Amino acid sequence: MSNAREIRSKVQSVKNTQKITGAMELVAASKMRGAIVKMNNVRPYVESANTIIKNVTAASIDYPNPYLFDREVKRVGYIVTSTDRGLCGGLNINLFKHVLKNIKNNIEDRIGVDVCVIGSKAENFFAKLKDVNVIATAHYNDKDKEGSIRAIGGAVKVMLDKFTAGEIDRLYMSSNQFVSTIKQKPRLQTLLPIQDIFSAEEIKANKEKATKGHWDYIYERDIEEVLNALCIRYIEAQVRGAILENAACEQAARMMAMKNATDNASDIIDQLKLDYNKVRQAMITQELAEICSGAAAV
Repeated sequence: MSNAREIRSKVQSVKNTQKITGAMELVAASKMRGAIVKMNNVRPYVESANTIIKNVTAASIDYPNPYLFDREVKRVGYIVTSTDRGLCGGLNINLFKHVLKNIKNNIEDRIGVDVCVIGSKAENFFAKLKDVNVIATAHYNDKDKEGSIRAIGGAVKVMLDKFTAGEIDRLYMSSNQFVSTIKQKPRLQTLLPIQDIFSAEEIKANKEKATKGHWDYIYERDIEEVLNALCIRYIEAQVRGAILENAACEQAARMMAMKNATDNASDIIDQLKLDYNKVRQAMITQELAEICSGAAAV
């Protein structure tokens, strides 16, 4: 057992660490609230874009938009968003396990895989995988929002261009879903082809029913060009929304991780104090025994 001085030193060291984790918990809580506001602000834009695309699609049945309809899958792409920093529990590794399971299924089916990674954690993880081709990387820095958005937009455009050129046949987005402050879960959603728009078959089968409640627009340019631009904007908005939601998940996970660390530090301090008291008791007992032995000798 350590002596009393060593135990006191350990207690002080744990207390100092506890102060750091407590401060990090407060900072993460503050950042999480801001991230949630940003996450909620982008949702109305995505929903409005979705509504407009539905209306334009319903009015342009004869145009086979490449962003809306399925085709034979020979190669797929993934946009995987992660954090740049750690200390956020199992947030990243749980996401990687979730998307890796889907990637392995595609590889077993002899489907090629291209990946665009956002965040240094995803970049480091996928760089070690042999069967995965990382074709674009980007980072989201809260201190340089505009620069980060441009960098991410460029990486996403690489994937969109490959889909348009027919080099990939399906595009997925892998990110964390913010369920609550204490719960975040990995999510894999299909970005392309866009899933929640009327298919050509549905509209042709019953045009009147499919277009009911939707309206058309007066186009200054060709409707095909407008619809293509809308789809691209919609995908970009979805990616941005997923990144902002992942940022909220990061701060929530970090807040909980730091809270757990602070609580664990309290438990360690209590145990060290108990050990200290045992050592002190043993020392006092030994001193009393020595005094009694000396008195008996006299």
